Amino acid sequence: MAIRNIRTDEDEILRKKSRKVDAINERILTLLDDMAETMYYSKGVGLAAPQVGVLRRVVVIDVGEGLIELINPEIVKKEGEQKDIEGCLSLPGVIGEVIRPEHVVVSALNRNGEEITLEGEGLLARAFCHEIDHLDGVLFSDKAIRFIDVEEIRKNAKGGEKEPEEVEELEELEESYEKDE
Repeated sequence: MAIRNIRTDEDEILRKKSRKVDAINERILTLLDDMAETMYYSKGVGLAAPQVGVLRRVVVIDVGEGLIELINPEIVKKEGEQKDIEGCLSLPGVIGEVIRPEHVVVSALNRNGEEITLEGEGLLARAFCHEIDHLDGVLFSDKAIRFIDVEEIRKNAKGGEKEPEEVEELEELEESYEKDE
């Protein structure tokens, strides 16, 4: 396993559509392993193959409930709506508010080539949408309804709009972006 370089917003690969994986071979398995290691090292909750320079439909996600590996993922159902903040390892220091479905159903292949169907709500639904968007060359900043300054979040926390833990999480997110620069 290896930690791969994360491509940032000036890299044109992030704007290209990824190709479907036709065969799950050693290269794809190594990619999955490297992506997971890179995601954990970078303190992210998800990573898509284009973010490490590979135009294949592969994502890894961990919102704190264990690693999810998806090959050729597709969102087959969306319900509801949620509005929350997002960041991205490929957009260091950028935080924005994005509207996403509250609940999604995703079909994909696992690392063994088996068809799987997963459901996600809240943060997991958001992560599924965010990472699958990457596979189509779409960044969260394209969908952001507004961009947020961490200082604004701190001010809101003092006014009672955000919980102190949320501010800490955002500060850690910002620090991890600064570390990568």
